[in-house]
Amino acid sequence: MTRWNRRLLLGAIALLVPLLAGCEAGLNAPTLEFHPANSGANIVYNGITITNVFVLGPAPGQELLPGHQAGAFFSIEAEHGDRLTSVTAPGSAESVRLIGGPVNLPAQTLVDLSGPRPRAVLTGLTSALTGGQTIQLVFTFAIAGTITLGVPVQPAAYEYATYSPPVIAAAGKARGSRTAAAGPSASPSATP
Repeated sequence: MTRWNRRLLLGAIALLVPLLAGCEAGLNAPTLEFHPANSGANIVYNGITITNVFVLGPAPGQELLPGHQAGAFFSIEAEHGDRLTSVTAPGSAESVRLIGGPVNLPAQTLVDLSGPRPRAVLTGLTSALTGGQTIQLVFTFAIAGTITLGVPVQPAAYEYATYSPPVIAAAGKARGSRTAAAGPSASPSATP
């Protein structure tokens, strides 16, 4: 093979590699689909965008027992403005408390409730929670109505190790609340 032929062959390979590597390109390529850059749940519905929704669970290998608390984290944007009036966790918690009361959502403004301290606290867990589970949260808005979303329970480790567990003492369950807070902060980086 002559020097000229080798150059032509190398040139042809240099041109063909990008074409062959992009064989999945086209109008239906998975790379063209939207993929959120987070591990929480996301939804756009009725002018409301809720992103990166997750519940902070215990450290890996542990569980939050019934009666304890867990924090929920998320961000919301309302296209035309609205008000988040309540959140519930049917089948998972007796109630969800919005710290500071209902949340005003000015039009086209991101309202960040993503931590590191929870602004929504699931109180009176009705079943044990561990990292990796999915629970249901129901968001109720003054104008948009209700939005139901399956939400992951993230373990209090890795990027979530610095998030704070809830510190709200439930009436008559103060001792249990301290125990619930101790579970997620078992990792050294989560200790206040």
